[in-house]
Amino acid sequence: MPVFLAPLTSALVALALDPEHAAHLAYISGVFGVLIGADILRLKTIAALGTPVAAIGGAGTFDGIFITGIICRLISLTIKRQGWHAFTT
Repeated sequence: MPVFLAPLTSALVALALDPEHAAHLAYISGVFGVLIGADILRLKTIAALGTPVAAIGGAGTFDGIFITGIICRLISLTIKRQGWHAFTT
């Protein structure tokens, strides 16, 4: 998945749903979206490995979660400060 896909999507959806709280909503939805998509939906794959102990997450997922959270917050704050109309005209 491209790095900017999750943060851009969560920022735009948050701005459409609640412009006043877009930064908070974008951060939460971006982080949970990546966490659910990268870890929870792959539990069957992890179980199929046959190892007695498996750690979900790791540097790759942490990086994705961290980057998504920070970038979507910055995008939504930037759009909010510039005004939504500056990006739609």
